[in-house]
Formats: sequence, structure tokens, C-alpha cells
Amino acid sequence: MDLKSNEPFWLVKNGLISSYPSLKDDKECDVLIIGGGITGNLIAHQMIKDGHKTILIDKREICNGSTSATTSMLQYEIDVPLYELSEMIGEKPAIQAYKACEKSITDIADLVKEIKSRSGFRKKQSLYFAARKKDVDGLEREYEARRLAGFDVEWLSAKEIERQFEIVNSYGGILSKSGGSIDAFKFSHELLRFNEKKGLEIFDKTELKSVKYLKDHNLALTTSGFTIKAKKIIYCIGYEAKELIKEDFVDLKCTFAIVSEINSEKFKNIEHTLIWNTDEPYLYMRSTDDGRLLIGGGDEEFHNAEKRDALLGKKEKEILRNLKRIKPDEHFYTDFVWAGTFGETKDGLPYIGEHQNFKNSYFVCGFGGNGITFSVTGMEMASAFMKNKKHPLSEYFKFGR
Repeated sequence: MDLKSNEPFWLVKNGLISSYPSLKDDKECDVLIIGGGITGNLIAHQMIKDGHKTILIDKREICNGSTSATTSMLQYEIDVPLYELSEMIGEKPAIQAYKACEKSITDIADLVKEIKSRSGFRKKQSLYFAARKKDVDGLEREYEARRLAGFDVEWLSAKEIERQFEIVNSYGGILSKSGGSIDAFKFSHELLRFNEKKGLEIFDKTELKSVKYLKDHNLALTTSGFTIKAKKIIYCIGYEAKELIKEDFVDLKCTFAIVSEINSEKFKNIEHTLIWNTDEPYLYMRSTDDGRLLIGGGDEEFHNAEKRDALLGKKEKEILRNLKRIKPDEHFYTDFVWAGTFGETKDGLPYIGEHQNFKNSYFVCGFGGNGITFSVTGMEMASAFMKNKKHPLSEYFKFGR
């Protein structure tokens, strides 16, 4: 499955950061991680930190799947609003899930310092505004739910949003203090370099063909004929898990993004803010660390890469029309256009944990609009799993829920 298209900004901006060999002989390890995107690299960091002999493989170039196409917005907000999620799974676990995502942003900030990352991480606030009058009641309920749960939020009127952010045609919104942005592609490569020095073995262009699930270990066979004996396998393959797991647990969607030419002064008023709205599909935007504006939206059901890519021109125009509605004086000069595929679950939550058909294995699939923060929570959960401990969110992130 092709998870990106055309020219993802991060891939072009950063170029070939690192190159790794393919697997050329048989190996043994404590933990085999399948998938070399941001999720797999975060889990690898945790496994190395916990003292496990770890091997990571990816069938592509490292980080060249969804990680190169992500918008890298770090949000604690889950795609399903807190008040709705509370009705679905209960108030306490819903708040726990939101709090875990909020904590993840702080954890990323700590990781950035630990590895001395130069990936442009910034802590930011987040504006979630009503795009239609009919959305106001729901958004006010969401504001109240977050406020009562202890989140640092403020309600802004339409006039206040226009004054602070030069956004018109809104009907009020929630300003949250928790958020962030990063270059996930660069950060992911930096994580790998950091952990390679600590013993992590990394192999790209190494595709998993099959696995023998044995009593106390698994034997992974690659398409090149080499094997990896592992006590545990952790699958960090994102939306491609849909090809491996037969039941219907996630819907695939594609989203489209555009990035402007550099103009630092022009985007100063949203430099410290992530912006998204209640439209369906919602529009979202952020600035980049080199002074560009990144805008995304126009989500569609994913059928195949060819149909998705054929929509790029149409979706660029659609996104720019939506931008014009809220910023009529904005002259946006497009530098990059691309699309990526993502997964959407019924409750907006990820799938992290065991699956009955895969012995000695775990899955960390950070689905939804905030997959990176879910993957950070996955580090903590995977660490607990390896110690045969339960995690408070295991019941709500499990398969078959």
C-alpha cells in the first residue's frame, strides 16, 4: 500500500537524512519491531531504554511511509469530542485518554531535549472553532466538558477570534493551552541515530514475509530468505495493519495538504497556534519552523493510491477556497501539495495491545488525527506489556472492544 503521494514537504525539505542496510543474515533478539516510521522508532527508543535487545525492520526506506506525509500537529484533542467519548466509553476513561495525549506532548518535549533534536519542536496553543452556526451548541458542550476535566481552556467569541487570529466567519471556539508541532520526519531519523549508538539494529528494504508463532518465541521470515528469532514482535505498521488483521476495525481515509512559500512575517499571528474547525471534513493549519503555512483537509474515503493522487489538483483548490472563506484577504502561494492515508476508528481511539491471532506479539497502531501522541502513549503501554503489567488504558485501546 502506498501511503503518500507527490512531494511531501518534509521529505523534500530534509532529503536523505540516513541510510540503512537491508538484512543479509539471520538474527536473534528480544524484540523485533516491524515498521520504521515515527511509531516504530518511538517504541524502539523505549525498548532500548528498557534494556531489550531490539531489531527494527521496514520494507521501505526508513520513515518514507506516512511519517514523511504527516502534518506533524501534536494535539491532545481526539477526533471524537470528549463529551461524546464520555458517552461511548465512560467519563473517567475518556478523560484518561485525553490526559494521556496531553502528557504525550510534554513527553515529546522531554525526548527532544534528551536526544538534542533539531526537528523544530514548538509547544503551541490550539484553536478549535465553529465553522457553522449549528456547531456552536456541541462546541460549547465540549468546552464545558474539557473545563470540568481540568484542561486549560478558554472560550473565544467570533470577534475575539477575528481580533487575535484574523479569522472571519467563525462562530466562536475553544482555545487550549496544550499543543505542539514538530518535523516528525526529522525527529524520527534523529531518534534512530540516537538509539543505533545504544545497540538498536536497523534494516530497511527488509520486508516481512511470514511469521511462525511458537511457544516462547516467534520466527520471522523475510522476503529475502533470512530469519529473525524474537521473543516478542511489536507491529508498528499503522494503516497497513488492515491488510494483516482480517476483521473490520478501521476505515481508511486520505487527507490532503498544501504548504506555502516562506513568509515568516505574514504568518506571525498564528505562529504559536494550531488551528482547526468543526467542518466536515475539518480544515486544519499550522505554521512551520521555517516560516511557511501548512493547511490540510478535504478528507475522502481511501480506495487506492491512483484515485487519491488524481484528486490532488481538485483538493488544492478546495482547501484554498475554504481558506479564503475564513481569511478572505489571504494570498496563498503554494509550494508543495501532497496526500497521505490515515485510519479512522469508530471511537477515535488507537489499537494498542495484543491480538488473539498473533502470539508473543503486540500492536501499536496510533490511528486518527493525533496518531503521534497516541504512539507516545504506546511507548508507556508497550513497556508495561513487556513487564507483564496492565496499563489503565489497555481495556479501551484493545482489539475487539
